[in-house]
Amino acid sequence: MYIVPIAWLYVAVMMAVAEATNTTGTVLGGVITFVLYGLLPVVLVVYVMGAPARKRAIKAKEKAEWLAAQNETRSTLKPDAAAQAPTDPVAPVREKP
Repeated sequence: MYIVPIAWLYVAVMMAVAEATNTTGTVLGGVITFVLYGLLPVVLVVYVMGAPARKRAIKAKEKAEWLAAQNETRSTLKPDAAAQAPTDPVAPVREKP
């Protein structure tokens, strides 16, 4: 995935070196060439390419938090400490005096 940005940065470095070593070029021109033709486009492309992975990571984190909350809720709904049903499942009927 990163072979294209690395190759583009190599090309940008070569362009910057050619600019800096030219008889009419300057080191400042080489630096500007590298930043404008190499660094900024690569950073932008890598950021845009990473958007789906960031979205998947956020959804996975939200799902893990939701599952943890569900497990916590289930653990609080146990009838007693031994996880056994109560002895009398039906409430006694009151008779009129």
